[in-house]
Amino acid sequence: MEVDEMSVPHLFRCPISLEIFTDPVTLSTGQTYDRPSIEKWLADGHRTCPVSMQRLADTTLIPNQTLRHLIDQWLLADCRESVQFPHAADFDFSVIALRQELLSPTTSPSAKLDAARKVHVLSVESDVGRACLIQLGFFPLLLQLLFRDSGGGTVLDAEFAGVLLNSVLSLSVSGAPLDSLNMLKEEAAALSTLVHLFDRGNAEIKIGLCHLLEVMASSSATRELCSFVGQSPQVLQILVSILIDKSSTSTLKASEAAVRATAVLCSSSEGNRRRAIGQGAVDGLVAHLLSNCCARRNAAPALAALELLLELEAGKKALVENPSGVRALVKMVFRVSTGHEGSEHALRSLLAVCGESEGAREAAVGAGVVTQLLLLLQSQCGAAVKAKARALLKMLRASWNGETKEVL
Repeated sequence: MEVDEMSVPHLFRCPISLEIFTDPVTLSTGQTYDRPSIEKWLADGHRTCPVSMQRLADTTLIPNQTLRHLIDQWLLADCRESVQFPHAADFDFSVIALRQELLSPTTSPSAKLDAARKVHVLSVESDVGRACLIQLGFFPLLLQLLFRDSGGGTVLDAEFAGVLLNSVLSLSVSGAPLDSLNMLKEEAAALSTLVHLFDRGNAEIKIGLCHLLEVMASSSATRELCSFVGQSPQVLQILVSILIDKSSTSTLKASEAAVRATAVLCSSSEGNRRRAIGQGAVDGLVAHLLSNCCARRNAAPALAALELLLELEAGKKALVENPSGVRALVKMVFRVSTGHEGSEHALRSLLAVCGESEGAREAAVGAGVVTQLLLLLQSQCGAAVKAKARALLKMLRASWNGETKEVL
């Protein structure tokens, strides 16, 4: 069949040859190439992915059957919008029909859920599927179903809401028009629904909404929206409650997601930082740092968020007044990751509070900070971290009777 070269979707072209795929295969990096092109690349001695330049520990080539099927359908179709997409191996469905099912007021809840599941499969299984969904306007449609149509007191089925949210998140990192999210700022009912889902949703939905806040903060088109959402005291209250609550079996993922969401809301404006402090964010982050779920690998984001709040006097006051606040920081001075990023956050925070509070200095010494600092100074940490460690030792000199003057 003769193909109009100008009409070939770019996702149907091999990144190496720029020709339409004949035998698409996928590397361990997730990038897809035409088999003859990538085999020649590897045969020439290259051991990196041509697109991402990631080092290849595994050069296995996995046939991309989904993409192969889509190309075959596209070649046979009179119109791209009639392309049939496979779900697993047992059925095909039309993207246009899915759109109609989701939009129709006569579609039953069970049929809508089934259609939403199919959209989700497309959004996660195929680059081409995601591209088609975005091109056909599914991103704002999913947002409408998730936040707008459930307004006015209507409660979305939890499973339906979860599937919609997961599809939104998948498309949001694949080139979807993120400015569509500004509906949350422009429509009061949409923001109310966001708050309702945050409040009443299950753990998966709460985690997904935390990730959505990160998406908002990642784009200039929605950064103001992130600041706007942070003006909601309910959202901040819910994030703090997730940080403090350790009863759920999904505590680790939920708590980590809440830390990152709190950080992006607070970094968007000083007003959000003040509101977060007022809603107990300092206490929530301290509780997270002291919990068993806060392992060495995930302490740095919480320490960074806490440092951000300690830029304000209200944040310092909240930390000093928390009986475990200073201890939480001391605990992290030498415990955090090998890159010592978290150590630096902890040191800066301790310098901020200890410089203004004798009680904080005494609490730090009582919590064993001197030993932690000496261990840090003997480690392979960088010069900047060591300089802050020495500065803190000098600040605390009057509060202990140890023999550490030689390190100063």
